[in-house]
Amino acid sequence: MLETIWFVLWALLWAVYFVLDGFDLGLGALLPFLAKNEEERRIVYNSAGPFWDGNEVWLISAGGVTFAAFPKAYAVMFSALYAPLLLLLFALIFRAVSFEFRGKVESGSWRAFWDTVHFLANFVPALLLGVAFANLFKGIPVDAQGIYHGNLLMLLNPYGLAGGAFFVCMFALHGALWLAIKSTGQLQTRAIATAAFCWPVMLILLAAFLALTAIYTNLYANYLAFPALFALPLLALAGLVGLRVMLNAGKLWLAWACSALFIIGVTFFGVMGMFPGMIISSLDPAATVTAFNGASSQLTLKIMLGVALVMVPIVLLYQFWMYRLFSKPVTPQDLQDEHAY
Repeated sequence: MLETIWFVLWALLWAVYFVLDGFDLGLGALLPFLAKNEEERRIVYNSAGPFWDGNEVWLISAGGVTFAAFPKAYAVMFSALYAPLLLLLFALIFRAVSFEFRGKVESGSWRAFWDTVHFLANFVPALLLGVAFANLFKGIPVDAQGIYHGNLLMLLNPYGLAGGAFFVCMFALHGALWLAIKSTGQLQTRAIATAAFCWPVMLILLAAFLALTAIYTNLYANYLAFPALFALPLLALAGLVGLRVMLNAGKLWLAWACSALFIIGVTFFGVMGMFPGMIISSLDPAATVTAFNGASSQLTLKIMLGVALVMVPIVLLYQFWMYRLFSKPVTPQDLQDEHAY
C-alpha cells in the first residue's frame, strides 16, 4: 500500500515540476522568437526571474523521492540514463548562469551570447525530458543487474524523439501563456498569437503521441485492465480544450490553469500506464524495476510519508504566496529596479 502511495506521489512531484518549471523552459525556448528588442528580452527574463530557481526545487524533490523511496529505481535510472541526465544538469546550470551573467557587461555581443546560451539551456532540457520519459514508457535495455546495454543514440529512437517534440511544444505553449500574463503591449500580443499557433500543433502532437504509444509501449494494458484510468487522458484533453476556450475569451490566468491541467493529465497518463513499473526493461520483463521490488523499507516509507504530509503543503503555500506577490505584469518601469535582470 505504501509503495503505491509513494508511486502516486512520485508522479505528482514530476507533474508539479513540469507545470512550474515548464513555463520557464518554454519562455527561454521562445526568447529569440518573441522578444524583438532589449527591453522585451529583459521582460522575458524578468517574467521568469522570481520563480525559476524555486520551481527547480520540485525537480530536486522528485529526484530525492526517487532516491529515498525507490533507491533501486534511482540507481538504475541514473546509471542507464547517465548521459542525458548529465546533459540536463549542465543545461540547467548554464541556464542559472545566463540569468546572472547576462547583465554584468554593457555589451551587445555579450548579451547576445548569453541569450543564445539561455535559449539552448531551456530548449535542451525540454527536449531531453521528453526523450527520457518516452524511453521510460517504451522500456530501455537494462538487465537484471541494472546494467544498461546501449548508448545515448539509442534513446533517440522515433518514439523518444516524438516525446521530445511533444514536451518542447507543451512547454512552449505553457510559456507563451505565462508571458501573455506577465507582459503588455506588442509583446503580449505576440505571446497570445504564439499560444494560439502552438495549440493546434499541440493537438496534432498529442494525437500522434497517443498513437505511437499504442505501437511502441504497453501503457494501454493498465487502461484496458482498469478503464477508470481513461479519466487521465480525458483530463488532459479537457485541459487542452479549456485552454483554447479561455484563450479565446481573453481569460489568460484560466488558460494557463487549463494548460497546467493538461500537463498534469499527460504526466499521470504516462506514469500510471507504467504502474507498477518504474524502469521497464526491454531485454527481460523480469529485470523491470517496479514500485514494489525497488522500494525502501516500510519504516522508511512511513517516516517519509509523515514528513511529506507536513512539508509539501507548507512549500505549496509559500509558492502560492510568492506567485500572488509577483502576479502583476512586468513593465518597463520594473526594469529600472536594481534587482531586475
